[in-house]
Amino acid sequence: MTDEPIRIPADRLTDFTADVLSAAGAKTGDAQKIAAHLVGANLTGHDSHGVQLLPGYVMNIQQELVAIDAEPVVLADAPVITRLDAGGGWGVLGGEALIESLSLKAKVSGLAGGTIGNVHHLGRIGAYAERAAQAGLVSMHFVSVADHDPLVAPFRGSDARFGTNPVCIAFPETANRAMFLLDMATSQIALGKARVALNKGVKVPHGSIINAQGMLTDDPSCMAAGAMTGALTPVGRHKGYGLAFACELLGGVLSGAGTIQPGNERRGGIQNRMLSILIDPAAFGDTAWMESEIEAMADYALASPPLDWDSPVLFPGDPERAMRGKRAKQGVPLDPVTVGGMNAAAEAVGVKERL
Repeated sequence: MTDEPIRIPADRLTDFTADVLSAAGAKTGDAQKIAAHLVGANLTGHDSHGVQLLPGYVMNIQQELVAIDAEPVVLADAPVITRLDAGGGWGVLGGEALIESLSLKAKVSGLAGGTIGNVHHLGRIGAYAERAAQAGLVSMHFVSVADHDPLVAPFRGSDARFGTNPVCIAFPETANRAMFLLDMATSQIALGKARVALNKGVKVPHGSIINAQGMLTDDPSCMAAGAMTGALTPVGRHKGYGLAFACELLGGVLSGAGTIQPGNERRGGIQNRMLSILIDPAAFGDTAWMESEIEAMADYALASPPLDWDSPVLFPGDPERAMRGKRAKQGVPLDPVTVGGMNAAAEAVGVKERL
């Protein structure tokens, strides 16, 4: 088996993923939306939230860790507030429902905030921020992770106590700048990136993982699926730890779905809780001035002479846009271990096609 990545066209990868999910029991329309979301993550370079998750999603269906027939239920509906309970249903459906509701309210009131809890994996959070930005809205998202053992150590700790707890902030595009998109885990690396590295047989940045002996390492083997003995470390030391803790409070507490503390059930699945805040810039002042100020600030920041002339300063969101263009043309690169796992998932649910 070659170690070279296998490049697969995005449309083929989407169809394959949707077929496997449908065969596993997901509704056809739901499977198509989920598949598009996963492949969209791969296209932007967020492979940790891409089709590599397909075998896990199939397992979640088989073990009834996702409610395939559930639809989001409205817990609270006020002029500027929406609270949803997804009933254990698919993250993409619940996340899009929350953003749709908050977008309408923010357009009327200038600002809206809401939560979703009891929801399966939301996937790449940047996708929801992009939806808001395309509607002309600023958005902020704070996400916690639950239903399985923790993955990330607290600052000064040596074992896992948190999820990777993403934070995402986006601004709409201006006349001369694409949208601003900050989408980051509060761990140095995402769990999926550690496992992609393990599949490829490569190291991770030293200090991004703590092994079973409580020592910093660059070896991802202690984060293997089904045999995890290590922990990820927070990004920026105490700063990332503080953000991860904030996500537990903002997502887990305000949603009413609970945090990752062991008093709440851990079934071995994956669930999220999210607080999203959407803002209509027009409610806060002159949008023409805002756009010119954003562009001036971007020009100023990006004019900084780079430390490495082969790596210029970038505008947040540029890496995703560049990767999307590249992979849309060249195909999505998947390592042989990942492809093998996806093909095994297809075989398990009776899908004949192989990647």
